[in-house]
Amino acid sequence: MTAAGEARGDAPNGEALVGGTVNAGAVFRQGSVVDRPAPRTAPALHTHLRALRRHGFEGAPLPVRLTSDGREQLTFVPGEVALPPFPSWALTEPALASVGKLLRRLHEASAAVPVDTRADWPRDLADPEGGTLLCHNDVCPDNVVFRDGRAVTLIDFDLAAPGRPLWDVAMAARYWIPMLDPASAAALYPGGPLDVPLRLRVLADSYGLSARERVELPHVVEQATEVCRSFVAARVAEGDTVYRRMLAERGGWDRWARIQRWLTRERRTFTAVLQP
Repeated sequence: MTAAGEARGDAPNGEALVGGTVNAGAVFRQGSVVDRPAPRTAPALHTHLRALRRHGFEGAPLPVRLTSDGREQLTFVPGEVALPPFPSWALTEPALASVGKLLRRLHEASAAVPVDTRADWPRDLADPEGGTLLCHNDVCPDNVVFRDGRAVTLIDFDLAAPGRPLWDVAMAARYWIPMLDPASAAALYPGGPLDVPLRLRVLADSYGLSARERVELPHVVEQATEVCRSFVAARVAEGDTVYRRMLAERGGWDRWARIQRWLTRERRTFTAVLQP
């Protein structure tokens, strides 16, 4: 969590904000700003976020400053952030449609901002085919601020990297549809089975995918799922205790194999429902 969330008591650096994975316990609110660990791309990323605001996109926090101890400060964004297990209010069709519209606005503004090619953008969740637009790459429920049931702000741009706009949509689809087999989805989306084909169509329509992008989306979702699996595998191999625990709690590698089999089996259904 970057610039929104619930305060949970006082901390030496301000009010601790709950949520997040890598930065859990290290993000604090200090009045109107959020203080958090800075990603290595912070200088280029801050420049990009300021440029987005100049191009009319208000759906991201504004950088305030970088500190000498390797942290960054961003404007605090009031609102609600859905944390797992995800609540029903975040899974309505209007909420999903607002995510698609917010992502489209981000991409329209980003298209007018050249990517800093000198920056060492992270490849962790980046589009393997590359691209000329700076994608968020992690538009999960934890990273979207809602007000009055509508997505208003994207937070935590730590994994942003150049890619195709469709890659960002596919990444968002993994979490918001979700593009998971029913057994895998049940643990994080406990309100009952969601209508995956219908929700995929809602996201595509609200974002405004072209006819070509609708044909390509199921395949790109499969690509994104494999990249996410590789991301987890790398963290586990490095001995990351957080990802090792998450892997064990969510069914291990069998879960990832099951998701990929399900995506392949349902590909025709997804392709059909996405047609304009």
